[in-house]
Amino acid sequence: MTLSFEKSDVRSLEVKDRDIGVLVDEALAKNGGLLRLAPCWVPRSFLHPGGRLKLDPKDLFAFGLERGGIDERWFGSTTEAANEGRVPDEGLSYVYCDEHRFALRDAVAARGEILVGEKIWGEYGRWPVYSKFFDNMGPIPLHMHQSAEYASLIGREGKPEGYYFPPQHNYVSNNFPHTYFGLSPNTTKQDIKETIANWEKGDNGILHFSAAYKLQPGTGWLVGPGILHAPGSLCTYEPQWGSDVFAMYQNLCEGRTTSRELLTKDVPEEKTDDLDHLVSQLDWEANVDPDFKKNHFLTPIIAQSDNSNYVDKWVVYGRVKGKSWFSARELTIFPNCACQFSDPGASSIIVVQGQGTINGIDISSPSMIGFYELTQDEIFIPDVTARGGLKFVNKSPTEPLVILRYFGPEIDPNVPDVGF
Repeated sequence: MTLSFEKSDVRSLEVKDRDIGVLVDEALAKNGGLLRLAPCWVPRSFLHPGGRLKLDPKDLFAFGLERGGIDERWFGSTTEAANEGRVPDEGLSYVYCDEHRFALRDAVAARGEILVGEKIWGEYGRWPVYSKFFDNMGPIPLHMHQSAEYASLIGREGKPEGYYFPPQHNYVSNNFPHTYFGLSPNTTKQDIKETIANWEKGDNGILHFSAAYKLQPGTGWLVGPGILHAPGSLCTYEPQWGSDVFAMYQNLCEGRTTSRELLTKDVPEEKTDDLDHLVSQLDWEANVDPDFKKNHFLTPIIAQSDNSNYVDKWVVYGRVKGKSWFSARELTIFPNCACQFSDPGASSIIVVQGQGTINGIDISSPSMIGFYELTQDEIFIPDVTARGGLKFVNKSPTEPLVILRYFGPEIDPNVPDVGF
């Protein structure tokens, strides 16, 4: 499908919220069994964007200065962003076809088994994962994401997440390409209680109890709920569970203050001053693990390859508490080459380099994207299409075609093992 100039702006498309099943069927028929997705931008008011999302610099504050700069792009998302002052559909991906668009969340609700597969639809009744590019100039405060047990206290879901640092989006490292993970093995719970108690007294010193690792493009990490982490300044591809819960434990980062409300925003109101509760949210055993890197660091593992046409690598994998919550692969098709294979389930893809086709429709990685512009770099691959077969073609005689795609929970028994 070739976009006309008039229809390359998302504002020109009619938003549909009825007869979504019919629209899904039509889109699949016209696009080789695939759904094209429009870019989904998310700002964070307390962070400093890193400038590597390919977003036009003039649109960096498209949500308004008070909302902060745009430092995230979400992929295949049916999860709303938990931002204060958010627009109603913030964080939701939209399918587009012809002269209209509709939310991927509505598409899944209308054609669940076709899109996400019988297993995921039967267990979750939705697409329960998403991924994002997370791009900042410097580090963000030490924080964690609540487990299912603690998130359920406020009617939410917990969140494990994975990281991969794609080389194509890390041509510069920005200000602090290191991430703090966990706590030193000799740390006590009383130590952490004291850092929280000292929130208003200047730097609470929690980083004294953690350790930083220098980040490497082309590698990644697996991080379960309750594990403290302070992501560094590499642009990160982040498959994760479909929840936006978190708690900040560091009150001062690069001279920027962190409101204590960001520590307690996903805590029951009666527990916001309960130091025991705030510390109990942490997965203590995982945080003080003396083999933290061994149990969480990820290097690419070849999943399939024919050596002359393509190579498909696991880049995010492993299990958290015995479960594979999500996984991701990096597919590279060499110049003037093609490949054909089936996948074990639905996925969402983003093209990070090159141009070509998938099941006959054009895909390409843009150089720059306006806030309202449509692109050809993001696709949702339904379960039925993935299992039926995918054909990728690289049209370039000189440049590889590189695609990241993530999968849902427990979708492939062959996912490599790592995890705590």
